[in-house]
This record gives sequence, C-alpha cells and structure tokens, in this order.
Amino acid sequence: GGRVVLGGPPRLPALPLIGSLLSLRSPLPPHRLFQDLQRKYGPTFSLMLGPHRVLVVNHHRHAREVLLKKGRAFAGRPRTVTTDVLTRDGKDIAFGDYSATWRFHRKIVHGALSMFGEGSASIEKIICAEASALCGVLSQSSCLDLSPELTRAVTNVVCWLCFSCSYSRGDPEFEAMLRYSQGIVDTVAKDGLVDIFPWLQVFPNADLRRLRQCVSVRDRLLQDKYLQHQVQDYSDHVQRDLLDALLRAKRSAENHNTAECVDLSEDHLLMTVGDIFGAGVETTTTVLKWAVTYLVHHPQVQRRIQDELDRRIGGDRAPRLSDRGSLPYLEATIREVLRIRPVAPLFIPHVALTDTSIGDFTVRKGTRVVINLWSLHHDEEEWTDPERFDPGRFLNSDGSGVTVPSPSYLPFGAGVRVCLGEALAKMELFLFLSWILQRFHLSVPPGHPLPSLEGKFGVVLQPARYQVNATPRAGWDHASPPHGQ
Repeated sequence: GGRVVLGGPPRLPALPLIGSLLSLRSPLPPHRLFQDLQRKYGPTFSLMLGPHRVLVVNHHRHAREVLLKKGRAFAGRPRTVTTDVLTRDGKDIAFGDYSATWRFHRKIVHGALSMFGEGSASIEKIICAEASALCGVLSQSSCLDLSPELTRAVTNVVCWLCFSCSYSRGDPEFEAMLRYSQGIVDTVAKDGLVDIFPWLQVFPNADLRRLRQCVSVRDRLLQDKYLQHQVQDYSDHVQRDLLDALLRAKRSAENHNTAECVDLSEDHLLMTVGDIFGAGVETTTTVLKWAVTYLVHHPQVQRRIQDELDRRIGGDRAPRLSDRGSLPYLEATIREVLRIRPVAPLFIPHVALTDTSIGDFTVRKGTRVVINLWSLHHDEEEWTDPERFDPGRFLNSDGSGVTVPSPSYLPFGAGVRVCLGEALAKMELFLFLSWILQRFHLSVPPGHPLPSLEGKFGVVLQPARYQVNATPRAGWDHASPPHGQ
C-alpha cells in the first residue's frame, strides 16, 4: 500500500547545540559531501545546522518542485550574520527576504537591466570595448595570469552598467575594489560557524572584522558614485546607467508619494548596486576562468571552436552578438562549462514561508532548503561520465544547433529567484570567449603542469590560479585591429 501520511525526509544524526556538524566533518567541500551522503540517505535528506533544520536537495525533480512548482512557498531567504553585515540587514535583492519591497526592487532592476538587455547595442558596445582591450593586453605579454585581467574586464562591464565609468590597469580605486571583493569572497566563503551560531559574533572574529572592513570600503565607494550621480543633474530623458534608473524610480515614487518610496532609501539603492557588483563580477569572471582552464586541457575543443569562428566569421571582423546562432559549438562549450563547474554549486538557501511538502516529504515553515546544483549537474543517470568535458552533449544530432539534453541542468537557477543577470552573463561569456579565441591560441607555458580541475569552494567555486600562454593565431600577429570594426 502507498504511504498516506507524509513524513519528513531521512535525517542525519544530530546533537543539541551543534546539530549534525559531526557528520559533516570531511575534507570534501560541502557540495561533494552532500553528493556522497545521497548514497546513504537518498537524494533529499535533512540535517541540523545549529538550531536550523536544513533540507538538502540533490535531484532535479525535487529541485524543480522547490524552484518552479512551489516557488512562492519556498521564496524566503534566511537572515544570517554574514549577509546582514554584507547587505545592511537584508536590504538587497540576492539575500533579501521575499516581500513587497523585494518584489518592487527586483522589478526596477529587472527593468533597468533589460534596457541594456539582449537586443541593446549599448551593452554589446561596452563588452566589445573591454574584449578589445583584453586582447590588447594578451598580445603584449606572452605569458600571464589571466585571472586579474578577466576580473578587470568583467568589472568594467558592470561599472559601465551601474555608473557609466570604467577602470584602466593599475587604477588605485580599481585595486581597492579588487581587494575588497576578494575580502568579501574569502570571508563569506568561510563564514560557516558564525552563521550557524550567531552568538559567536560577540567573540572577536578576525573574519567578521575583515568582512566589516571590506564592506565599509565598498560602501564608501558606492556612496561616492551615488553622490556624483546626484550632483550631475541628469535629465529625465537620458538614462545612462542602473544608478540613474534607480534614482529615477526613487524620485517618481517620492513625487507620487507611493508606499514604495519608503523602501527606496539610499541604503536600499546602494545595496542593490552592491549586489550587482558582487553577483555580476565574481560569477562571470569565474565561469570565464573555468572556460579557459578547460580549453587549455582540451586543445581539440579549442581548435574546433576556432574552425567554427574562421568558417562563420573569418578574419576581417570581430564577433558580434548576432553571430550567436551561427556558432553552436562555442555556445555548447559555454553550456558544458556551466554544467561541469557550476559557479554556485550550492544555491543560496531558500526558506519555506509556509508548511508545505517536497515530493512525499512534509516540510515545516522556516525550514531552510539548499539545492545542490553540483549533484544535478553530475547525476550519472542524466549525464554519461559526468566528469568528462564534452561540449557535444549540448549539440543536436547534426551539430547545427544547441539543445539542453536533460532537465537536470539549472546553471542560473529557476523560478521566482532566478538569476537576474543571466542574459548579461551569456552575452559576456559569448563575446569575451569568441574575441579571445578568434585571435589567440591558449596553452600552458612549456614545462608547466596543466592547471588543476579541483576548484576551491567558497562563495563561488574558484579554479586555481596559473600562468597561460596566449599565442596570436596566424594572421593575428600584427598589432592593428581587424578592419570593419
């Protein structure tokens, strides 16, 4: 007979105060550990982190139920010490709890981003200018660590988007920003214990102190940009960037005296811009770094992309967004990078806003739900030999177009809290990679080992740093840019 009464999912052992921490001691990063625990507990199980019950979801069926079918029920966000420091008590979009304020903010940002959206020439121009500068740097040095170069290129795209300004190499403000981003990433990655036991906050915690310092540097920087924008009396017709869009929404709310103007405090605006910085730079840069890492490991994939570029675009013009449809192998490669090394192997936790269920399991209001994207993307039932890098998985049978071969693929999440930057990220990945690969062959310097594919788990799954050789391809070894640009 079928079970009529719903029960909770299988549980890891738990002790008072520390919860299931003892079962979680492991050299493995959490996403790999959770993937392994499935063998013993099944694809959805629960554990206690301190006082909090956490559900870990490792299978696409349950993941889609949480994100899509019951998206509203699971749209909450937990408040943690770390994210409170980061966002001035949850006043942003990524970590803010589901509320009217949050929906309103998301709407404005969504509108502002779509003004730069898919079809917009301005964002394409910005990305191509950065791609061009990046290729300039590559052509000047035979061997370099691409990490800071990619970070600067992506940061500049986001800077243009938010504030209409960009940074050149060695700019002190840019260096300061790099340091604070790194600081935030390192700290939030390690945040573990303070978030599980908020009372540890009273003890001097070097990490939390560093986070507070980094955040105050960031806030000062955002504040400066904000003031510059208020001073430059912008006309309501020219919307230069995201900050203009937010300021305009704020003014219009104040003029019409709507309830929403309360929620558009300077704090909220700055946190939202801070979000787009935090989310927009670290993630896209990391995907680019993984792409380069895998291309260096798989020269045959690189060559195939280059053949496609030579055939479809040739050597006398740069790639454009409108070429996306005619470069399926490059597109498939980007999808495979997002599958094999998802930037966020564990999604930001969701919180159940009501009593609800997942599959046959009851879920109490307040339960935290963590979706393990790593498990979805490495599920052997769905992906043959999941650790093998194979862009071909995403090509249709005759190789003329891209497909998604499995429902177990959610690199940008789904539902109410789907990634806001998906379109922008895809544009950047496509343009940066096509520009670089059209002009250069990437390899490891002679005598150097291939970079590790392990990845360091933090806010994002970071590849190791390593030196790369960018050799100009035949016909690209002259300094002049291609004609017809």
